[in-house]
Amino acid sequence: MAEKRDYYEVLEVAKNATADEIKKAYRKKALQYHPDRNPGDKEAEEKFKEAAEAYGVLSDPDKRARYDRYGHAGVNGQDFSGASMNDIFSQFGDILGDLFGGGFGFNFGGGFGGGGQQKPVYRGSNLRLRVKLTLEEVATGVKKKVKVNKYVPCEKCKGSGSEDGQMETCKTCGGRGQRVMRSGFFTQVSTCPTCEGLGQVIKKKCTACNGDGIVKGEEVIELDIPAGVANGMQLSVRGKGNAGARNGVAGDLLILIEEEKHKDFERDGNDLIYNLFISVPQAALGCNVDVPCLGGTVSLKIPAGTQSGDIIRVKGKGLPEINSYRVGELIVNVNVWTPKKLSKDEEKIMRDLLESENFKPKPGANDKGVFDKIRDFFS
Repeated sequence: MAEKRDYYEVLEVAKNATADEIKKAYRKKALQYHPDRNPGDKEAEEKFKEAAEAYGVLSDPDKRARYDRYGHAGVNGQDFSGASMNDIFSQFGDILGDLFGGGFGFNFGGGFGGGGQQKPVYRGSNLRLRVKLTLEEVATGVKKKVKVNKYVPCEKCKGSGSEDGQMETCKTCGGRGQRVMRSGFFTQVSTCPTCEGLGQVIKKKCTACNGDGIVKGEEVIELDIPAGVANGMQLSVRGKGNAGARNGVAGDLLILIEEEKHKDFERDGNDLIYNLFISVPQAALGCNVDVPCLGGTVSLKIPAGTQSGDIIRVKGKGLPEINSYRVGELIVNVNVWTPKKLSKDEEKIMRDLLESENFKPKPGANDKGVFDKIRDFFS
């Protein structure tokens, strides 16, 4: 599955864009990729869905706040990739009607009015960082400080790239940011290669950053990792990647979670599995045992006649589910341990028991085999 694109990149807006700017950006994308304008174009349809998904998150203050903090993991229920166009129109009918003056169609002849060309904004690249967590840290959430080597704004020129802050109109495009070439009836418009669409060029480049406005540096960043994350999950910290050139928009810091192996537990989703070993007398007579759990121990009563492979579930002693109040279980897998060597007295006792009718296996209808127990465990 392809990695989801950043919602701000999808709508081509800055991280601090206002609600009105987000609305206008979505209107532009919806008009460009609407199926009425691109009949039979599957790529345009997917881009239309992608824009709707991005707008659905960024137009909602609560969803946007979660997305800004946790990235796609914070809004993992928002996915229109498999949605039908009817689903999109059903969910965004009131929005589309508001944006386009009622109904779901578009008037492509009249458009939405003019407006000058938007000047390009440089965006810094994303950075990726692996963070190792223990199960204890996963259970409670954790704050971690990390030192990141990255591009930062140049202090000498304050990120502008100009030695003295002076700019001049681009002579190639006359300040328009575009180069227009006409050939007969055809007109081709392209971004000006000299000023890269800015319309202005630096008169005197900063000697510290050579006019880029960014230099190599480092930053100590505090990560606020929520409880319930899992191995391989990716979180994002907005604006903590490489700085954008010439006071552009900074990229994101992408955090890849690596879960350290625990000495006592194996993880299965939000459940924790613990292998408990008891002796033959304990299994036959029953006993009380303390088993470890995250943050302490829990006391369990092992009933008489417990069989090897029996499973005991302890609710609420697993891991929390991210962005939820649900908590997994501690699953105790009981193993009856058989000694490999016996003393003479122990051997005599065992031989006496061997002749006992009660110690001869008599599996009943309720005694499940190993495959039944495995099936019940995963069901």
